[in-house]
Amino acid sequence: MTQNPAKVERSGSYRWTALGLATLAQVAGCFLVQGLGALGGQMQQALGLNAAQLGLLVSAAQFAPIAGLLVAGELLDRFSERLIVGLGATMVAISIFAASRAQSYEALLGWLVVASIGYSSVQPGGGKAVASWFAPNQRGLAMGIRQAGLPLGAALATLILPRVAEAYDWRTAFALGALAALLGGLSFALFYRAPGQGAPLRKFPPLGERFKLLRLPGMARIVWPGVTLVSLQFALTIYLPLDLRDRFGLPIETGVALLFAAQGAGVVGRVALAFWSDHSRGGRYLPLQASILALLAGVGAYLMAGGASTPVLAALAIWLGFFGFGWYGPWIALVSEAAPPGQIGFMIGLAMAINQLAVVTAPPIFGWLRDFSGTYVIGWCLLMAGMAGAFLKTIRE
Repeated sequence: MTQNPAKVERSGSYRWTALGLATLAQVAGCFLVQGLGALGGQMQQALGLNAAQLGLLVSAAQFAPIAGLLVAGELLDRFSERLIVGLGATMVAISIFAASRAQSYEALLGWLVVASIGYSSVQPGGGKAVASWFAPNQRGLAMGIRQAGLPLGAALATLILPRVAEAYDWRTAFALGALAALLGGLSFALFYRAPGQGAPLRKFPPLGERFKLLRLPGMARIVWPGVTLVSLQFALTIYLPLDLRDRFGLPIETGVALLFAAQGAGVVGRVALAFWSDHSRGGRYLPLQASILALLAGVGAYLMAGGASTPVLAALAIWLGFFGFGWYGPWIALVSEAAPPGQIGFMIGLAMAINQLAVVTAPPIFGWLRDFSGTYVIGWCLLMAGMAGAFLKTIRE
């Protein structure tokens, strides 16, 4: 019997190379964007920023993907991932380098918005590449490994960027982030090749028709957990060191070290929870629901940890990092598997764009609540309420 050439190619060892290239592009592309929280204390001192202004920097770096992810998803269904990801990473690198030369807070915000346009292609581009190369029984693990690139990039940024800023300044740290984005994107553009799955679809439904994906059965069970959990994820990334400083009196360096531990645990969590979702009898929703419950318990324990020792806070940070970053592995696999044939790129872009609304709005709101009330506790409580609602959504439909 003649084998399908597409299946032959997908079964080869190159799929692991494709996964490695997609993961590298993810690590490099998010290195500076996800590292802004680690630079928070130094940027507050250098630029005189309050908590809300710091959160607005992160929002600027994530602003364009609200619409850009949809555009990128559409382009990815029509053109090569190599082209879209390569061009996007180059834009990220150029604009971050320009941001490192900015002479005002407003100019810095503007260049970070431009960087966010390029960043729009890196996430769905790598996700589509992995979904194209891996069969469903391995897709969760592969997606988890690839999505581990985000907390891995953030962890590396937490380890490296504050030291660079201390030795030189925040501008040099930004320039290093630009170089990382450029090298990761070029590596993907030069060495990635798509599987032989036949010619891409030539006819696409109108854009309005594609938005009907939101009406697919079970879509709300995917969207609501994504929005609430990504809000918590960015609250941890940006404000954990500052909250540990303000509420527990820890030096900012210690807080950054605990953030690094949380992000390292998140790398493990994205792979482990995604692997579990491949083999769970309860499907991919069970690891997602378990993550929400674990985070409700973890945030609650953190809020009640007044006077706790540094080792106890470190254990809580690791717990929150494992589940607070790890949930994304099974979640993105759910997104890719819910897509109709030929629309994986747009489906991933659409789900990520909805998440991006929370990414842009949650950090400055969380920071504003701190500036208004003098504590981060109100923000954490609101996040717990959101997660409780998301859990109920996953079990009611």
